Amino acid sequence: MDVDLKHPIYKLIGNVADSMNLECYAVGGVVRDYFLQRPCSDIDVVCVGSGIELADMVAKKIGEIYDHVPEVHFYRNFGTAQIHIYGRHMVPPTDDEELELEFVGARRESYQRDSRKPIVEDGTLEDDQNRRDFTVNAMAVCLNASRFGELVDPFGGIRDLNEGILRTPLDPDITFSDDPLRMMRAVRFASQLGFTIEDRCFQAICDNASRLKIISQERITTELNKILLSPRPSVGIKLLEKTGLLPYFFPELSKLKGVETIDGHSHKDNFYHTLEVLDNVADKSNDLWLRWAALLHDIGKPATKRYDDRLGWTFHGHEVKGSQMVKRIFKRLRLPLDAKMKYVEKLVLLHLRPIVISEDIVTDSAVRRLLFEAGDDIDDLMILCEADITSKKEEKKKRFRDNYQLVRQKLVELEEKDRIRNFQPPISGLDIMETFGLSPCHEIGIIKDAIKDAILDGKIPNDRDAAWQMMMELAEGLGLKKV
Repeated sequence: MDVDLKHPIYKLIGNVADSMNLECYAVGGVVRDYFLQRPCSDIDVVCVGSGIELADMVAKKIGEIYDHVPEVHFYRNFGTAQIHIYGRHMVPPTDDEELELEFVGARRESYQRDSRKPIVEDGTLEDDQNRRDFTVNAMAVCLNASRFGELVDPFGGIRDLNEGILRTPLDPDITFSDDPLRMMRAVRFASQLGFTIEDRCFQAICDNASRLKIISQERITTELNKILLSPRPSVGIKLLEKTGLLPYFFPELSKLKGVETIDGHSHKDNFYHTLEVLDNVADKSNDLWLRWAALLHDIGKPATKRYDDRLGWTFHGHEVKGSQMVKRIFKRLRLPLDAKMKYVEKLVLLHLRPIVISEDIVTDSAVRRLLFEAGDDIDDLMILCEADITSKKEEKKKRFRDNYQLVRQKLVELEEKDRIRNFQPPISGLDIMETFGLSPCHEIGIIKDAIKDAILDGKIPNDRDAAWQMMMELAEGLGLKKV
Protein backbone atom coordinates (compact mmCIF):
# COMPACT_ATOMS: atom_id res chain seq x y z
CA MET A 1 0.00 0.00 0.00
CA ASP A 2 1.24 3.48 -0.89
CA VAL A 3 0.46 6.58 1.14
CA ASP A 4 -0.11 9.89 -0.65
CA LEU A 5 1.91 12.36 1.41
CA LYS A 6 1.16 15.68 -0.29
CA HIS A 7 3.06 18.21 1.82
CA PRO A 8 6.31 19.23 0.05
CA ILE A 9 8.31 18.82 3.26
CA TYR A 10 8.18 15.01 2.92
CA LYS A 11 9.89 14.92 -0.48
CA LEU A 12 12.39 17.52 0.68
CA ILE A 13 13.37 15.31 3.64
CA GLY A 14 13.50 12.24 1.40
CA ASN A 15 15.75 13.95 -1.15
CA VAL A 16 18.15 15.06 1.59
CA ALA A 17 18.19 11.51 3.00
CA ASP A 18 18.94 10.14 -0.48
CA SER A 19 21.88 12.54 -0.83
CA MET A 20 23.23 11.13 2.45
CA ASN A 21 22.50 7.48 1.50
CA LEU A 22 20.13 7.08 4.48
CA GLU A 23 16.92 5.08 4.71
CA CYS A 24 14.29 7.54 5.95
CA TYR A 25 10.67 7.17 7.17
CA ALA A 26 7.81 9.19 8.60
CA VAL A 27 6.59 7.21 11.60
CA GLY A 28 4.11 7.12 14.45
CA GLY A 29 1.34 9.62 15.00
CA VAL A 30 1.60 11.40 11.67
CA VAL A 31 1.00 8.12 9.82
CA ARG A 32 -1.81 7.09 12.15
CA ASP A 33 -3.51 10.47 11.81
CA TYR A 34 -3.17 10.36 8.01
CA PHE A 35 -5.37 7.27 7.92
CA LEU A 36 -7.74 8.70 10.52
CA GLN A 37 -7.97 11.91 8.44
CA ARG A 38 -6.97 13.96 11.46
CA PRO A 39 -4.72 17.03 11.17
CA CYS A 40 -1.21 16.53 12.47
CA SER A 41 1.54 19.15 12.72
CA ASP A 42 4.07 16.96 14.60
CA ILE A 43 6.10 14.88 12.15
CA ASP A 44 8.42 12.20 13.51
CA VAL A 45 11.16 11.10 11.14
CA VAL A 46 13.30 7.99 11.65
CA CYS A 47 16.40 7.28 9.61
CA VAL A 48 18.75 4.34 9.68
CA GLY A 49 21.75 6.41 10.69
CA SER A 50 22.21 9.76 12.43
CA GLY A 51 18.98 11.67 12.94
CA ILE A 52 20.96 14.69 14.16
CA GLU A 53 23.00 14.91 10.96
CA LEU A 54 19.87 14.48 8.83
CA ALA A 55 18.09 17.29 10.72
CA ASP A 56 21.06 19.61 10.21
CA MET A 57 21.11 18.96 6.45
CA VAL A 58 17.31 19.32 6.16
CA ALA A 59 17.46 22.74 7.84
CA LYS A 60 20.14 23.88 5.40
CA LYS A 61 18.11 22.62 2.44
CA ILE A 62 15.03 24.49 3.69
CA GLY A 63 17.20 27.61 3.81
CA GLU A 64 18.30 27.13 0.18
CA ILE A 65 14.73 26.69 -1.10
CA TYR A 66 12.72 29.04 1.09
CA ASP A 67 15.35 31.68 1.89
CA HIS A 68 15.00 31.01 5.60
CA VAL A 69 17.19 28.66 7.63
CA PRO A 70 15.14 27.38 10.61
CA GLU A 71 16.85 26.85 13.94
CA VAL A 72 17.69 23.25 14.81
CA HIS A 73 17.45 22.18 18.45
CA PHE A 74 19.88 19.35 19.10
CA TYR A 75 19.39 16.88 21.96
CA ARG A 76 22.58 14.92 21.60
CA ASN A 77 22.10 12.92 24.82
CA PHE A 78 18.95 11.45 23.29
CA GLY A 79 20.17 11.35 19.69
CA THR A 80 17.30 13.58 18.53
CA ALA A 81 16.88 16.97 16.87
CA GLN A 82 13.87 19.24 16.31
CA ILE A 83 13.06 21.82 13.66
CA HIS A 84 10.13 24.20 13.98
CA ILE A 85 8.85 25.52 10.63
CA TYR A 86 6.46 28.42 10.19
CA GLY A 87 4.22 28.35 7.13
CA ARG A 88 4.98 31.99 6.34
CA HIS A 89 8.50 30.94 5.36
CA MET A 90 7.24 28.44 2.77
CA VAL A 91 6.40 29.02 -0.88
CA PRO A 92 3.58 29.81 -1.17
CA PRO A 93 3.36 31.14 2.42
CA THR A 94 0.56 30.05 4.78
CA ASP A 95 -0.27 32.15 7.84
CA ASP A 96 -1.78 29.43 10.00
CA GLU A 97 0.55 26.49 9.43
CA GLU A 98 3.31 25.38 11.75
CA LEU A 99 5.21 22.10 11.59
CA GLU A 100 7.29 20.46 14.31
CA LEU A 101 9.80 18.02 12.81
CA GLU A 102 11.60 15.58 15.09
CA PHE A 103 14.46 13.48 13.76
CA VAL A 104 15.95 10.39 15.37
CA GLY A 105 18.10 7.50 14.28
CA ALA A 106 16.52 4.03 14.32
CA ARG A 107 17.32 2.37 17.60
CA ARG A 108 17.02 -0.70 19.73
CA GLU A 109 16.04 -0.29 23.41
CA SER A 110 16.37 -2.36 26.57
CA TYR A 111 15.18 -1.48 30.07
CA GLN A 112 16.19 -1.98 33.67
CA ARG A 113 13.49 -2.87 36.21
CA ASP A 114 13.72 0.31 38.30
CA SER A 115 13.76 2.88 35.49
CA ARG A 116 11.81 3.81 32.35
CA LYS A 117 15.00 5.26 30.82
CA PRO A 118 16.13 2.75 28.21
CA ILE A 119 19.59 1.59 27.26
CA VAL A 120 19.72 2.69 23.61
CA GLU A 121 21.72 1.20 20.73
CA ASP A 122 21.70 1.89 17.00
CA GLY A 123 19.23 -0.36 15.21
CA THR A 124 17.21 -1.07 12.11
CA LEU A 125 13.74 0.15 11.14
CA GLU A 126 12.42 -3.20 12.41
CA ASP A 127 14.10 -2.61 15.79
CA ASP A 128 12.56 0.87 15.94
CA GLN A 129 9.07 -0.39 15.14
CA ASN A 130 9.40 -3.15 17.76
CA ARG A 131 9.94 -0.54 20.49
CA ARG A 132 6.78 1.47 19.63
CA ASP A 133 3.91 1.54 22.11
CA PHE A 134 0.97 0.44 19.91
CA THR A 135 0.53 -1.13 16.51
CA VAL A 136 -1.33 1.96 15.25
CA ASN A 137 1.76 4.02 16.15
CA ALA A 138 4.27 1.54 14.70
CA MET A 139 3.50 2.16 11.03
CA ALA A 140 6.12 3.86 8.86
CA VAL A 141 6.02 5.49 5.43
CA CYS A 142 9.21 5.58 3.36
CA LEU A 143 10.38 9.03 2.21
CA ASN A 144 13.23 7.91 -0.08
CA ALA A 145 12.53 8.67 -3.74
CA SER A 146 12.71 5.04 -4.91
CA ARG A 147 10.06 3.92 -2.39
CA PHE A 148 8.30 7.19 -1.62
CA GLY A 149 4.94 6.64 0.05
CA GLU A 150 5.47 2.90 0.67
CA LEU A 151 3.79 1.79 3.90
CA VAL A 152 5.73 -0.50 6.26
CA ASP A 153 3.19 -2.08 8.64
CA PRO A 154 4.59 -5.25 10.23
CA PHE A 155 2.07 -5.49 13.09
CA GLY A 156 -1.24 -4.88 11.35
CA GLY A 157 -1.66 -1.27 12.39
CA ILE A 158 -4.08 -0.58 9.52
CA ARG A 159 -6.26 -3.49 10.62
CA ASP A 160 -6.31 -2.24 14.21
CA LEU A 161 -7.10 1.30 13.05
CA ASN A 162 -10.06 0.02 11.06
CA GLU A 163 -11.29 -2.04 14.01
CA GLY A 164 -10.63 0.72 16.55
CA ILE A 165 -8.36 -1.45 18.71
CA LEU A 166 -5.27 -0.56 20.72
CA ARG A 167 -2.74 -3.37 21.06
CA THR A 168 1.02 -3.48 21.58
CA PRO A 169 3.44 -4.73 18.89
CA LEU A 170 5.11 -7.12 21.36
CA ASP A 171 4.07 -8.81 24.63
CA PRO A 172 2.01 -6.16 26.50
CA ASP A 173 3.40 -7.24 29.88
CA ILE A 174 6.91 -6.42 28.69
CA THR A 175 5.82 -3.27 26.85
CA PHE A 176 4.08 -1.78 29.91
CA SER A 177 6.59 -2.98 32.46
CA ASP A 178 9.47 -1.53 30.43
CA ASP A 179 7.83 1.88 30.10
CA PRO A 180 4.80 2.24 32.39
CA LEU A 181 3.91 5.63 30.91
CA ARG A 182 2.56 3.64 27.96
CA MET A 183 -0.33 2.54 30.20
CA MET A 184 -1.38 6.18 30.56
CA ARG A 185 -0.94 6.65 26.82
CA ALA A 186 -3.20 3.65 26.15
CA VAL A 187 -5.94 5.26 28.21
CA ARG A 188 -5.35 8.61 26.55
CA PHE A 189 -5.57 7.21 23.01
CA ALA A 190 -8.68 5.23 23.92
CA SER A 191 -10.25 8.43 25.23
CA GLN A 192 -9.10 10.68 22.36
CA LEU A 193 -9.82 8.30 19.49
CA GLY A 194 -12.73 6.30 20.90
CA PHE A 195 -10.69 3.07 20.58
CA THR A 196 -10.99 -0.11 22.66
CA ILE A 197 -7.97 -1.46 24.55
CA GLU A 198 -7.45 -5.08 23.45
CA ASP A 199 -8.18 -7.61 26.24
CA ARG A 200 -4.59 -8.82 26.77
CA CYS A 201 -3.37 -5.21 26.87
CA PHE A 202 -6.10 -4.24 29.33
CA GLN A 203 -5.18 -7.10 31.65
CA ALA A 204 -1.49 -6.23 31.35
CA ILE A 205 -2.24 -2.66 32.44
CA CYS A 206 -4.14 -3.99 35.46
CA ASP A 207 -1.26 -6.32 36.31
CA ASN A 208 1.40 -3.61 35.94
CA ALA A 209 -0.49 -0.64 37.45
CA SER A 210 1.90 -0.38 40.40
CA ARG A 211 4.78 0.21 37.96
CA LEU A 212 3.36 3.70 37.43
CA LYS A 213 5.21 4.66 40.62
CA ILE A 214 8.52 4.92 38.71
CA ILE A 215 7.11 7.57 36.32
CA SER A 216 7.59 11.25 37.08
CA GLN A 217 4.43 13.10 38.09
CA GLU A 218 4.95 15.67 35.33
CA ARG A 219 4.65 13.00 32.63
CA ILE A 220 1.59 11.43 34.25
CA THR A 221 -0.11 14.82 34.51
CA THR A 222 0.64 15.63 30.87
CA GLU A 223 -1.28 12.50 29.86
CA LEU A 224 -4.07 13.25 32.35
CA ASN A 225 -4.54 16.73 30.89
CA LYS A 226 -4.79 15.26 27.40
CA ILE A 227 -7.44 12.82 28.68
CA LEU A 228 -9.38 15.75 30.18
CA LEU A 229 -9.24 17.53 26.81
CA SER A 230 -10.58 14.54 24.87
CA PRO A 231 -14.13 14.70 23.44
CA ARG A 232 -15.61 12.50 26.21
CA PRO A 233 -13.15 12.75 29.11
CA SER A 234 -15.22 10.35 31.23
CA VAL A 235 -14.09 7.51 28.95
CA GLY A 236 -10.48 7.97 30.00
CA ILE A 237 -11.19 8.59 33.69
CA LYS A 238 -13.32 5.42 33.88
CA LEU A 239 -10.50 3.44 32.26
CA LEU A 240 -8.00 4.86 34.77
CA GLU A 241 -10.27 3.62 37.54
CA LYS A 242 -11.03 0.21 36.01
CA THR A 243 -7.37 -0.55 35.34
CA GLY A 244 -6.32 0.44 38.87
CA LEU A 245 -4.07 3.28 37.70
CA LEU A 246 -6.07 6.11 39.27
CA PRO A 247 -5.28 5.51 42.99
CA TYR A 248 -1.53 5.69 42.30
CA PHE A 249 -1.64 9.37 41.41
CA PHE A 250 -5.14 10.68 42.21
CA PRO A 251 -6.50 8.94 45.34
CA GLU A 252 -8.90 11.81 46.13
CA LEU A 253 -10.82 11.11 42.93
CA SER A 254 -10.90 7.36 43.66
CA LYS A 255 -12.45 8.07 47.07
CA LEU A 256 -15.51 9.57 45.40
CA LYS A 257 -16.47 6.11 44.13
CA GLY A 258 -19.02 3.95 45.88
CA VAL A 259 -22.44 4.13 47.50
CA GLU A 260 -23.16 3.71 51.21
CA THR A 261 -26.57 2.70 52.55
CA ILE A 262 -27.92 3.20 56.10
CA ASP A 263 -31.54 2.44 57.11
CA GLY A 264 -32.45 2.05 53.46
CA HIS A 265 -31.09 5.51 52.56
CA SER A 266 -28.35 5.69 49.91
CA HIS A 267 -26.45 8.61 48.38
CA LYS A 268 -25.56 8.80 44.70
CA ASP A 269 -22.17 7.57 43.49
CA ASN A 270 -20.26 10.84 43.43
CA PHE A 271 -17.55 9.43 41.15
CA TYR A 272 -19.93 8.74 38.28
CA HIS A 273 -21.86 11.95 39.00
CA THR A 274 -18.58 13.88 38.68
CA LEU A 275 -17.84 12.24 35.33
CA GLU A 276 -21.30 13.12 34.07
CA VAL A 277 -20.73 16.76 35.08
CA LEU A 278 -17.30 16.66 33.40
CA ASP A 279 -18.81 15.45 30.12
CA ASN A 280 -21.55 18.06 30.33
CA VAL A 281 -18.91 20.78 30.67
CA ALA A 282 -16.92 19.25 27.80
CA ASP A 283 -20.00 19.62 25.60
CA LYS A 284 -19.90 23.37 26.25
CA SER A 285 -16.23 24.29 26.58
CA ASN A 286 -12.75 23.16 25.53
CA ASP A 287 -11.13 25.05 28.40
CA LEU A 288 -8.84 22.72 30.37
CA TRP A 289 -9.20 24.60 33.67
CA LEU A 290 -13.00 24.70 33.52
CA ARG A 291 -12.84 20.92 33.03
CA TRP A 292 -10.55 20.70 36.06
CA ALA A 293 -13.14 22.65 38.06
CA ALA A 294 -15.77 20.14 36.96
CA LEU A 295 -13.53 17.23 37.96
CA LEU A 296 -12.93 18.72 41.41
CA HIS A 297 -16.29 20.36 42.13
CA ASP A 298 -17.36 17.59 44.55
CA ILE A 299 -13.89 16.46 45.65
CA GLY A 300 -14.68 17.54 49.24
CA LYS A 301 -17.67 15.22 49.60
CA PRO A 302 -15.92 12.16 51.10
CA ALA A 303 -14.48 14.33 53.91
CA THR A 304 -17.84 15.97 54.68
CA LYS A 305 -20.19 12.98 54.30
CA ARG A 306 -22.50 12.52 57.29
CA TYR A 307 -25.68 10.54 57.96
CA ASP A 308 -28.52 12.32 59.76
CA ASP A 309 -31.55 10.34 61.00
CA ARG A 310 -33.88 13.11 59.82
CA LEU A 311 -32.13 14.43 56.70
CA GLY A 312 -30.41 11.30 55.39
CA TRP A 313 -26.98 11.76 53.78
CA THR A 314 -25.50 15.25 53.91
CA PHE A 315 -22.33 16.85 52.54
CA HIS A 316 -22.52 20.22 54.27
CA GLY A 317 -19.57 22.47 53.49
CA HIS A 318 -18.15 20.21 50.78
CA GLU A 319 -17.65 23.22 48.49
CA VAL A 320 -15.46 24.91 51.13
CA LYS A 321 -13.53 21.72 51.87
CA GLY A 322 -13.10 21.01 48.17
CA SER A 323 -11.79 24.50 47.46
CA GLN A 324 -9.27 24.06 50.28
CA MET A 325 -8.09 20.78 48.73
CA VAL A 326 -7.38 22.25 45.29
CA LYS A 327 -3.94 23.69 46.11
CA ARG A 328 -2.71 20.45 47.67
CA ILE A 329 -3.91 18.44 44.67
CA PHE A 330 -2.42 20.87 42.15
CA LYS A 331 0.89 20.91 44.00
CA ARG A 332 1.16 17.13 44.08
CA LEU A 333 0.14 16.75 40.44
CA ARG A 334 2.64 19.44 39.39
CA LEU A 335 -0.11 21.64 38.01
CA PRO A 336 0.40 25.44 37.94
CA LEU A 337 -0.01 27.20 41.28
CA ASP A 338 -0.94 30.51 39.67
CA ALA A 339 -4.10 32.22 38.45
CA LYS A 340 -5.29 28.94 36.89
CA MET A 341 -5.31 27.27 40.31
CA LYS A 342 -7.07 30.30 41.85
CA TYR A 343 -9.70 30.07 39.11
CA VAL A 344 -10.37 26.39 39.92
CA GLU A 345 -10.49 27.16 43.66
CA LYS A 346 -13.04 29.91 43.05
CA LEU A 347 -15.34 27.79 40.87
CA VAL A 348 -15.25 24.86 43.30
CA LEU A 349 -16.07 27.24 46.20
CA LEU A 350 -18.92 28.96 44.36
CA HIS A 351 -20.44 26.04 42.45
CA LEU A 352 -23.44 25.77 44.80
CA ARG A 353 -24.26 29.48 44.86
CA PRO A 354 -26.34 29.69 41.65
CA ILE A 355 -28.16 26.52 42.72
CA VAL A 356 -29.11 28.09 46.07
CA ILE A 357 -30.22 31.28 44.35
CA SER A 358 -32.30 29.40 41.77
CA GLU A 359 -34.08 27.35 44.44
CA ASP A 360 -35.17 30.48 46.34
CA ILE A 361 -36.75 33.68 45.09
CA VAL A 362 -34.16 35.18 42.75
CA THR A 363 -33.41 38.46 44.56
CA ASP A 364 -31.38 41.31 43.11
CA SER A 365 -29.18 41.33 46.20
CA ALA A 366 -28.24 37.64 45.90
CA VAL A 367 -27.45 37.99 42.19
CA ARG A 368 -25.35 41.14 42.79
CA ARG A 369 -23.28 39.25 45.38
CA LEU A 370 -22.83 36.34 42.99
CA LEU A 371 -21.63 38.74 40.29
CA PHE A 372 -19.29 40.43 42.76
CA GLU A 373 -17.69 37.18 43.92
CA ALA A 374 -17.46 35.47 40.51
CA GLY A 375 -16.36 38.54 38.51
CA ASP A 376 -15.23 37.68 34.98
CA ASP A 377 -15.64 33.96 35.76
CA ILE A 378 -19.43 34.21 36.13
CA ASP A 379 -20.13 32.71 32.68
CA ASP A 380 -17.89 29.72 33.37
CA LEU A 381 -19.48 29.29 36.79
CA MET A 382 -22.92 29.15 35.20
CA ILE A 383 -21.71 26.52 32.69
CA LEU A 384 -20.40 24.42 35.60
CA CYS A 385 -23.59 24.80 37.62
CA GLU A 386 -25.87 23.88 34.74
CA ALA A 387 -23.62 20.89 34.01
CA ASP A 388 -24.18 19.84 37.64
CA ILE A 389 -27.86 19.12 36.90
CA THR A 390 -27.70 15.33 36.51
CA SER A 391 -31.03 14.28 37.98
CA LYS A 392 -32.76 11.37 36.22
CA LYS A 393 -36.12 13.08 36.79
CA GLU A 394 -36.91 15.18 33.73
CA GLU A 395 -39.38 17.39 35.58
CA LYS A 396 -36.73 18.27 38.18
CA LYS A 397 -34.10 18.96 35.50
CA LYS A 398 -36.53 21.23 33.63
CA ARG A 399 -37.36 23.16 36.80
CA PHE A 400 -33.67 23.74 37.56
CA ARG A 401 -32.93 24.83 34.00
CA ASP A 402 -35.88 27.24 33.98
CA ASN A 403 -34.69 28.73 37.27
CA TYR A 404 -31.17 29.10 35.90
CA GLN A 405 -32.58 31.06 32.99
CA LEU A 406 -34.05 33.49 35.53
CA VAL A 407 -30.65 33.78 37.22
CA ARG A 408 -28.94 34.39 33.86
CA GLN A 409 -31.50 37.05 32.95
CA LYS A 410 -30.97 38.79 36.31
CA LEU A 411 -27.21 38.66 35.84
CA VAL A 412 -27.47 40.50 32.53
CA GLU A 413 -29.96 43.08 33.81
CA LEU A 414 -28.05 43.90 36.99
CA GLU A 415 -24.68 44.05 35.27
CA GLU A 416 -26.05 46.54 32.75
CA LYS A 417 -27.63 48.64 35.53
CA ASP A 418 -25.14 48.40 38.40
CA ARG A 419 -21.80 47.38 36.78
CA ILE A 420 -21.07 44.88 39.56
CA ARG A 421 -18.78 42.48 37.67
CA ASN A 422 -15.21 43.19 38.86
CA PHE A 423 -16.81 45.76 41.16
CA GLN A 424 -14.49 48.13 42.99
CA PRO A 425 -16.20 50.35 45.63
CA PRO A 426 -16.30 53.98 44.43
CA ILE A 427 -14.76 55.07 47.74
CA SER A 428 -11.27 53.75 48.49
CA GLY A 429 -9.45 53.39 51.77
CA LEU A 430 -7.15 56.23 50.66
CA ASP A 431 -10.20 58.50 50.17
CA ILE A 432 -11.32 57.80 53.74
CA MET A 433 -7.84 58.35 55.21
CA GLU A 434 -7.34 61.67 53.39
CA THR A 435 -10.85 62.97 54.18
CA PHE A 436 -10.62 62.33 57.90
CA GLY A 437 -6.85 62.52 58.46
CA LEU A 438 -6.55 58.87 59.46
CA SER A 439 -3.72 56.37 59.53
CA PRO A 440 -4.63 52.74 58.74
CA CYS A 441 -7.23 51.69 61.32
CA HIS A 442 -10.29 49.52 61.98
CA GLU A 443 -12.77 52.33 61.15
CA ILE A 444 -11.63 52.43 57.50
CA GLY A 445 -12.60 48.78 57.04
CA ILE A 446 -15.98 49.37 58.72
CA ILE A 447 -16.83 52.21 56.30
CA LYS A 448 -15.60 50.37 53.18
CA ASP A 449 -17.50 47.18 54.03
CA ALA A 450 -20.71 49.08 54.82
CA ILE A 451 -20.58 50.93 51.48
CA LYS A 452 -19.85 47.70 49.59
CA ASP A 453 -22.73 45.88 51.28
CA ALA A 454 -25.11 48.79 50.66
CA ILE A 455 -24.31 48.74 46.93
CA LEU A 456 -24.60 44.94 46.67
CA ASP A 457 -27.91 45.01 48.57
CA GLY A 458 -29.24 47.75 46.29
CA LYS A 459 -29.60 50.30 49.11
CA ILE A 460 -27.49 52.87 47.24
CA PRO A 461 -26.47 53.05 43.57
CA ASN A 462 -22.95 52.13 42.49
CA ASP A 463 -21.70 55.71 42.04
CA ARG A 464 -19.28 57.99 43.86
CA ASP A 465 -21.76 60.68 44.98
CA ALA A 466 -24.05 58.22 46.77
CA ALA A 467 -21.09 56.40 48.30
CA TRP A 468 -19.52 59.68 49.43
CA GLN A 469 -22.71 60.74 51.18
CA MET A 470 -22.91 57.39 52.96
CA MET A 471 -19.25 57.67 53.98
CA MET A 472 -19.92 61.04 55.63
CA GLU A 473 -22.95 59.66 57.51
CA LEU A 474 -21.01 56.62 58.70
CA ALA A 475 -18.03 58.75 59.75
CA GLU A 476 -20.27 60.96 61.84
CA GLY A 477 -21.63 57.90 63.66
CA LEU A 478 -18.06 56.79 64.36
CA GLY A 479 -17.07 60.20 65.70
CA LEU A 480 -14.77 61.03 62.77
CA LYS A 481 -14.42 64.62 61.58
CA LYS A 482 -13.43 65.92 58.16
CA VAL A 483 -10.02 67.62 58.05
